[in-house]
Amino acid sequence: MLKPATLFTILFSFQILSGQDLQKQNINIIKSLRNISNECIAKRDADGLSVNYLEDFVLITGNGSQLIGKDTVMVTWKEMFKSIPEISFVRTPTEISINEQILLAWETGNWTGVNTYSKGGNYSAMWRHTNSGWKLQAELFVALK
Repeated sequence: MLKPATLFTILFSFQILSGQDLQKQNINIIKSLRNISNECIAKRDADGLSVNYLEDFVLITGNGSQLIGKDTVMVTWKEMFKSIPEISFVRTPTEISINEQILLAWETGNWTGVNTYSKGGNYSAMWRHTNSGWKLQAELFVALK
């Protein structure tokens, strides 16, 4: 029979490993959602992009313009795709951190642009876990190239 201290150590280790697995799982989900959003941009699919936005989504573009609200951002994507068909953006995460207590995530990385005012820069995103999964609360882009 296991001693209580040994049993506690095993259970505590399992909880830590389970928490780490959950962290990795959530990070992988956010990476997948980012890949899907990159694919939506490549396909000029504004509706597909907006699936990840909360209704009060806030976007600060690389040149400092501010867009507030899922519908506003979606209309802006549609207009951009129509007026500049060859425009392209790719966002590549370099770090994703999860706060399991309040179900928030922070993503940061680099973005590249083709046929835009800038060739790229850095970005950060705030994700919030909802009943519908991970959704974007805000994105901030800074043009550096």
